[in-house]
Amino acid sequence: MSTPSTYVERLVDLLDPSANVLLNMTVEDAVKGVGSGRPEAVREIAGHFAIVHKQGTVVRMARSLGRPMRYFLVKRTEGPCLVVAERIDEIRDFLNAEGLGGQFHPSYTRMVPAHHIVELRLIGCPDPNPTNTRYFSPERERLGTDLDAIGAAYIGALATAIDRWLDAVGPDEPLGVEFSGGVDSGSVFLVLYHLLLARGESPARLKAFTLAIDGGGADLEQAREFLKSLDIELFLEPISVPQDALDYRDAIRSIEDYKPLDVQAATMGLALCRGIRERYPEWKHLIDGDGGDENLKDYPIEENPELTIRSVLNNRMLYQEGWGVDAVKHSLVYSGGQSRGHVRSYAPARKFGFVGFSPYALPNVIEVAEGIPFIALTDWNHDRLYSLKGEIVRRGVKAVTGFDMPVFEKRRFQNGAGSDGAFANIFPADEREYRNAFAAIYE
Repeated sequence: MSTPSTYVERLVDLLDPSANVLLNMTVEDAVKGVGSGRPEAVREIAGHFAIVHKQGTVVRMARSLGRPMRYFLVKRTEGPCLVVAERIDEIRDFLNAEGLGGQFHPSYTRMVPAHHIVELRLIGCPDPNPTNTRYFSPERERLGTDLDAIGAAYIGALATAIDRWLDAVGPDEPLGVEFSGGVDSGSVFLVLYHLLLARGESPARLKAFTLAIDGGGADLEQAREFLKSLDIELFLEPISVPQDALDYRDAIRSIEDYKPLDVQAATMGLALCRGIRERYPEWKHLIDGDGGDENLKDYPIEENPELTIRSVLNNRMLYQEGWGVDAVKHSLVYSGGQSRGHVRSYAPARKFGFVGFSPYALPNVIEVAEGIPFIALTDWNHDRLYSLKGEIVRRGVKAVTGFDMPVFEKRRFQNGAGSDGAFANIFPADEREYRNAFAAIYE
C-alpha cells in the first residue's frame, strides 16, 4: 500500500516571468523572497508580480494587485500536481494536453489573493488546505487632516513609483498613457510628464491615448479640455473605434469573469489597446490610473446594497481586497475587490502585447491612502467622501509638479468613451447575460 512518502509531487509553473514589472530587484531575488515565506521579504518587492516557489513538498505563491495568479491541484496516481498559471484557460489547456481534462472545471481553479503569501504542501490525499499569510498591512488613519500634506504625500508616493518605472523602462521607449482626462489618468499623465522633464528626457516619446467610439464621446472632449488648459494638447492622440467593433463577449473571454462593470471596462480597454496596436505595431509600454478610485474610496456607495459608508471607512482596503480571505463572501475562484477586478486593465493590455503599469495599485501608494483619516475628514458624509479625492489629488499634483490640474466630475471609462446610445447598444442590461456568456466558454 502506498504511503505519502512514495508520492511524486509535481509543480507546473506556467507563469511568464517577463510579465512581472519589478522595480527594485531581479526575478530571482523576488522568487527567493517569496520562497522564504517571510512577509517582510515579500513586502520588499516593488512592482507588479506573480511568483511561485517550491522547496520539497512546500509551495509558496504571492502576487500583487497588478497581476493575476491562479492555481489548480491535479490528482494523479503517482502523486499530486499543482498547476500555476495566469489564466483559467491556460490551466484547462494544460490538463487537456496531459489527458486530465476530465478533472477540470473553472470553479475548481483558485486565485491567489493579492497581498498574501499562499502556502500549501503537496502531500497527496486528502487535498492540502492552503494557508494565507498577509504580507502587506498598512496602518489606517495615521496621517493628519491637512489636505495639502496628504496630497503631497500621496502624489509624492505616486511620483516615486513612476520614477522607478522610468528607470526600469529606459530612456528611449515610447510611453503611452491610457487617458480620459479624469483625476486618476490625468494625475498619472502630469506626474509622468513632469518627471521626464526633471530627468532631462524628451517628453516627445509620450502620448495620451483616448478612446473615442465612432470618433466621439465625453472622454475625448474632457481629455482635450484637460490638456488644452495646460497648453499641452499636442500629446493627445484619439483612438477612434467603430461601435460595431466592440463585443462584450470578447471581454468576458479576455478577463474570464462576468461582473458587468469589469466586463464593460475591459470591453473599452480591449478596443483602446487594439487601436493602439494597429497604429503602432512596436509599442510596448502603457501606464494607467487604475486603482485610484479604490485608494480614495471613490465609488457610489448607493449603487451597492451590500455597502454602507461605515463598512467602507471601517474596513482596511475594502475596495482593494473585498471582505477579506477569512470572510464568507470571499471568492476562492476570484478573490475580491480590485484583487479580482484589476484584470479589467491587465488582460486587455496583455492580449495585445503591451506591458502595462498601474502605479496607483502599488503597496507604497496604497499605504499612504490607507493612512488618510477618512472618518475625521468626512464625518460619515457621502458627499464629503466623494469630493475628497479630487481635492487631495489636485493639491498633490500642484505640490509635486507645479501644475494646476483641472478636476472634472467622475465618470466611468465605459460611460465616457462613447455616447449614451452606444453604451446601450453594446452592453446588455440584464446581468444574467454576462453570466451566460461566461458559462458558454466552457460548454
